[in-house]
Amino acid sequence: MREPLSLPTRREVIAAARNRGLRPVAVLPYHYPRALLRAYGFHPVELWGPPGVPRDQGSRHFPAYTCDIVVRATSFLLQGGLDSVDAILVPHTCDALQGMGSVLGDFLRPAPAVLTLYLPRGRRPADHDFLVAELRRLGGALAAITGTEPDPAAWDEAFTAEGAADAALAALYERRSRLGVSDREFYRVVRSREFLPAEDFTALAAGLPEGDPPPGVPLMLSGIVAEPPDLFDHLAAVGGRVVADDLACGARRLYPETADGDPFTRLAARLLAAPPDPTRGSPIAERAAFLRERMERSGACGLVVYDVKFCEPELFDVPLLRSHLGEAGFPLLHVEVELGEDLSQQTLTRLEAFVETLR
Repeated sequence: MREPLSLPTRREVIAAARNRGLRPVAVLPYHYPRALLRAYGFHPVELWGPPGVPRDQGSRHFPAYTCDIVVRATSFLLQGGLDSVDAILVPHTCDALQGMGSVLGDFLRPAPAVLTLYLPRGRRPADHDFLVAELRRLGGALAAITGTEPDPAAWDEAFTAEGAADAALAALYERRSRLGVSDREFYRVVRSREFLPAEDFTALAAGLPEGDPPPGVPLMLSGIVAEPPDLFDHLAAVGGRVVADDLACGARRLYPETADGDPFTRLAARLLAAPPDPTRGSPIAERAAFLRERMERSGACGLVVYDVKFCEPELFDVPLLRSHLGEAGFPLLHVEVELGEDLSQQTLTRLEAFVETLR
């Protein structure tokens, strides 16, 4: 029997990064330029809530309908959970996260520097130019913290390492049907990209063993984040198997390699070439066609949209996705969850019933 997968904690990774002379930066979800942070001497550790942190402290600063990721991350910050980082990066993924960036930067003003990154909602030349300017602005903010600018060797090293990790993630998804691991273990490795150094992730992803995947009704999973990990155990217990995903913490960050232009131009092109998703304003027809093609290729019988409660970008797309995919013969189940410790019995029952309808 294979030994259970052992990974360091985020705190251990932060301590190790400091020992290597890197500055840890906490990053909110979910599109951001890893190579830029690395070139400037920072190591990103992503913050997706975290789940289980009480909402009470964070909820004092936001409306009641603000998503769990923002509220719990703010609670975590106020509890001292981010005292060990040198900066906090808040991408403008949605209005809630933009609001969080404003609350942190203008009102709470924590000790770590609060940095923002405004992401365009299109892929026109003007959007590319805007993102290049935003990345240059972010680079200037990082330089103000470190007092240095990366030289060409630092940029080359950053692009090489992060490009290899991006390629390893893409290869991991391509090998999914040939890996002898459970869904829970597969996504544990996928999500280790959120905090492991690029080299460690590349080695980990390449090391997963070949074999027959677990049996089950093939499903595609969409949404922001698959929490708690018990979700995968429950799906397996009721006879389901995740064969593809459209997760913000997963396949939405399959960035292609880019080699032309200066570093900021390359970074912008890479981010803009990611798969369509609702937080980037992707046209619904484009996104539906993309999901349909991925479902057909993977053999998925149905789509589970697994939503963090109050996530407006995801909610806006659900009715039209249901219509587009339903016409193509792919049923859709939409569930909303809070980032607590356990799945509600209602959610468990709905997932089980959906799997049963696909048998």
